[in-house]
Amino acid sequence: MIAIKGLGFGYPRQPLLFHELNLDLSEGHIYGLLGKNGAGKSTLLKNMIGLAYPQQGSSLFKGISVSGRPVSVLQDVYFLAEELYVPSLTPEQFVKNTAGFYPKFSNADFYQYLKALDVEAKAVMDKQSYGQQKKAMIAFGLATNTGLLVMDEPTNGLDIPSKVQFRKLIASVLTEERCIVISTHQVRDLDSLIDTLLVLHDREIVINHAIEEITEKISFGIYNDTAGMEVLYEEEGMRGKYAIIKNTTGKFSKMDLELFFNAISSDSKSIIKALKKD
Repeated sequence: MIAIKGLGFGYPRQPLLFHELNLDLSEGHIYGLLGKNGAGKSTLLKNMIGLAYPQQGSSLFKGISVSGRPVSVLQDVYFLAEELYVPSLTPEQFVKNTAGFYPKFSNADFYQYLKALDVEAKAVMDKQSYGQQKKAMIAFGLATNTGLLVMDEPTNGLDIPSKVQFRKLIASVLTEERCIVISTHQVRDLDSLIDTLLVLHDREIVINHAIEEITEKISFGIYNDTAGMEVLYEEEGMRGKYAIIKNTTGKFSKMDLELFFNAISSDSKSIIKALKKD
């Protein structure tokens, strides 16, 4: 669905943020994009949907360049930015003015999502808290039923019950024809939600693996002592050593996204090497 080839991008008077970056994303998946602050996650998402223009290479959506922002792309892509600027309208009024741009928009779905997220359809959005604004726009984005749904830090401003509902709704809207990309620094918010992990580090996509692929090759656990183990990364914790080791038993462990991300961020080349395809 998304094909990024040889992408080069940088801001004026700054070094290139990306150089020869390649990435392919397919329908039927929920991708989690992780990276340190300043790594370029938001910029990559904007290049993906045509809000930023590559200096080299291309970004294609279903084989069509997004740079020209043709209608055929815009009506099948929805982007929820981290910074929200909601109009002085109620969600009900906003839908009447905006839903027409998305041919597959479902009013029934929209009101169902508002109810699930506890958002009042007749409350003026810019008079609401940031969290309520965010939830209203999440409901709208889900109801567009676009082939590509891209969300940048969608759980910022949400309380714990709302985050739980968000995860449930995202899981419920995935279809074989839809691709969902979620970028966040709140790693735990993606637990048990994503099926494929992307990690942007040092201007490259260093990890692009299904969660099952990762847990097939490495294991996560808490140990009193890791002596004699093939430890790839470890941290001291209240309960012992939180460690990532090579999976030599063939048993699957629950992925610890936060520990994994810390390992990659600390330039743990051993993790990347362990995950390379044979």
